[in-house]
Amino acid sequence: MLRFFPQKNKYIQEESSFTFNSDGVIPKHVAIIMDGNGRWAQNRRLPRIAGHKEGMNTVKKITKHASKLGIKVLTLYAFSTENWKRPTDEVSFLMQLPVDFFDTFVPELIKENVKVHVMGYKEFLPAHTQDAVERAIEQTKNNTGMVLNFALNYGSRAEIITAVKEIAEKTANNELSPADITDETIAEHLMTGFLTEELRDPELLIRTSGEERISNFLLWQIAYSELFFTDALWPDFNDELLEHALASFQNRNRRFGGLKETEEEEK
Repeated sequence: MLRFFPQKNKYIQEESSFTFNSDGVIPKHVAIIMDGNGRWAQNRRLPRIAGHKEGMNTVKKITKHASKLGIKVLTLYAFSTENWKRPTDEVSFLMQLPVDFFDTFVPELIKENVKVHVMGYKEFLPAHTQDAVERAIEQTKNNTGMVLNFALNYGSRAEIITAVKEIAEKTANNELSPADITDETIAEHLMTGFLTEELRDPELLIRTSGEERISNFLLWQIAYSELFFTDALWPDFNDELLEHALASFQNRNRRFGGLKETEEEEK
């Protein structure tokens, strides 16, 4: 079939002006907006669901490579609170994907010492999706390596609203004084609050497919994240492109609103 209907817009590997240094600084927490599955399929005259299936194969490859490189947390935007607006058959397929994915990949995750976590409004997922998620979390709970954190039925604005409500309830019950509410208070009530303080905020956010927007993803947590955008559609994203993104990160000057010592000296 693909011989008669070749890819319309073939992705050409981007050249990087930076070289990845495996001994250099590796971001502890990397977040990825996995975009472009549908377009990848349409470029090949295939149904959109074929792109989602291939995208899950990419998740497996990138998870293993990220773990190998020493990344501590890999957060993947799998399904947003807005994705329910998509066609029913596509949503149904997406809800089945975690079942198929975890059934086949959990043994490898255990071997790789990767721990699964899922953040989002899981209670609104279909029962079979919830079951698959809970099984994967339970089966990998004793792993001590990289955390593979899926954002599933997740939206950052909803997350912030939920956190504010929880904090407001505590203040109403005199468990917390308004004067004591800090950045840390809010961070603890967000869905990344299960992570230690140093791991909660991604140091690097990657988005595939050429789009350059955040799409309601980790709005609080990425306040000082480095952003990396690539034209590669998610199914085309590979180990080399991950290292390309990390190489770019390694060459950023991360000042967090201040100045580096060398810059202070030059003033």
